[in-house]
Amino acid sequence: MTWTVLFSFLLFLGIVIGFTVIGLRFWIKPKEAIERVSGVTLETHEQPAHPSLVFRDMLERLGAILPENPKDMTVMQRKLVRAGYRKDNAIKVVYGSKVACAVLFPVLMTLAVSHSTAEPANKLMGIIASAAAGFFGPNEWVKRAGARRQKGIQKGLSNALDLMVVCVESGLGLDQAIMQVAKDLETAHPEISEEFALVNMEIKAGKRRIDALRNLADRTGVSDLKKLVAVLIQADRFGTGIAQSLRGHAEFMRVQARQIAEEKAAKLGVKLVFPIFFCILPSLFVVTVGPVAMKIIRELIPMMQSI
Repeated sequence: MTWTVLFSFLLFLGIVIGFTVIGLRFWIKPKEAIERVSGVTLETHEQPAHPSLVFRDMLERLGAILPENPKDMTVMQRKLVRAGYRKDNAIKVVYGSKVACAVLFPVLMTLAVSHSTAEPANKLMGIIASAAAGFFGPNEWVKRAGARRQKGIQKGLSNALDLMVVCVESGLGLDQAIMQVAKDLETAHPEISEEFALVNMEIKAGKRRIDALRNLADRTGVSDLKKLVAVLIQADRFGTGIAQSLRGHAEFMRVQARQIAEEKAAKLGVKLVFPIFFCILPSLFVVTVGPVAMKIIRELIPMMQSI
């Protein structure tokens, strides 16, 4: 009974504090106070916003509730950039999602376990775990989005490199080749096309080519793209042929891809041991040994008992 009363009190206190903070942030208008003091009506003509923009604005305001740790913001901003979210309000949206999920998930868990026959301590632990999952869930989502985008960049890198070799060998400069690759791969591989377009825009804005390429490597975090950037920087620094360097790196990437495929094929036999042992062998035993076992049970055991 004590656990039930304590749990109800904590739940009620958390809901009251949450709604109070949200009300103070969103529904108390400073414009009304200014109008009462000054006696002047402040007229504003606001256009109706799209529902998705309203929801994003609400998440941004919720994100402003959390204190901003500079170190954590640096790490989170890097993850957001690698996931493809480069706007300034992206981190506010993530923080707002953390607050919203940390409040919504415990409420849903409370409704789910309210009619359960579990122990009150287990209910409380489930609600706490749901709050933790809601708070740290957006971080995991951003991490998975970044990994998915890195996989897309890795998938399109070989085609981009071959196309770049063709462009450079046909007489285009490296900057024009990067721009042409970004245009041609816009539909097939939009991730790497976007990254190359950003490199082209940075170069047009006046940034050095080496700095733009280094930003490309740091922004994506893909190891093979970092190797390509290192090759381009070394070729530009020492004056070697760009086409020759790109063709040599393309051959290296083909050999590396072939070796990775061979490695995966070699690991396949070991990975199939457990599925074969737990899924296929039991069915084989049932098919092969089952009739013999049934015949023994029906004929041999009664014969031995009669003797």
